[in-house]
Amino acid sequence: MRRFGIGEGSTVPISIATGVVILALWWVVAQTGLIPHLFLPTPAEVLSTARSIYEDGYANATLWEHISASLTRILSAALIAITLGIPIGIAMGLNRWVKGTFDTPIEFYWPLPPLAYLPLMIIWLGIGEASKITLLTLAMFAPIVLSAQAGVRSLSIERVNAALSLGATRFQLFTEVVLPSALPEILTGIRISLGVGWSCLVAAELIAATRGIGYMIMSASHFLATDAVFVGIGVIAVCAFAFSAVMRLLESWLVPWKGKN
Repeated sequence: MRRFGIGEGSTVPISIATGVVILALWWVVAQTGLIPHLFLPTPAEVLSTARSIYEDGYANATLWEHISASLTRILSAALIAITLGIPIGIAMGLNRWVKGTFDTPIEFYWPLPPLAYLPLMIIWLGIGEASKITLLTLAMFAPIVLSAQAGVRSLSIERVNAALSLGATRFQLFTEVVLPSALPEILTGIRISLGVGWSCLVAAELIAATRGIGYMIMSASHFLATDAVFVGIGVIAVCAFAFSAVMRLLESWLVPWKGKN
């Protein structure tokens, strides 16, 4: 039979080759001057700026202080979103009253960009850490809820009836059938929410921040320091990639059956 899908082969060499091609195109465009260096610095200039920021810091803070501030906000928001989102999502998948209660507000605010309700966060919560973490939590909450709900609703009724016919209690049905079946979708939702959180970081750190990668990017953009902006984007990309890699490892450990018959 012919193969269907991506198969069992590794995609790492393809990904590495793609990255090399992108870097080469960047170098060619920047080196030939098709775009002025003010707007597109060369990779060598970005690396030089990264070394300078690592050694001397930027915007009155070291690079680690910027990274730790952003990590604290992201991890705090993720913890709140996961703690609230998974139980609510599972309950929405199991109970129509819970689904009817939470579905409307989540579907109402989920499509809104964070910048749309950023002023409300400032008015309601001030310019401290609470408004930043709340903004990130709202951005990360909906994907987790919707994925947990989808995981529960994808459970086939045949598996439920089989467990009940074998004498499973309601608690056993939940822990041995419902939760394991929903876990792959929940982990995927957490991965997506972490990516959404990193993408909203710059918006969150617009709120009177003095530390953070997003703040560093915005501060550099005010002075047209495009190389420093590229460094900040690279740091966010590395952090987001590391989070995604950890979640993939967690998926392979917790749900090794995912994608298999």
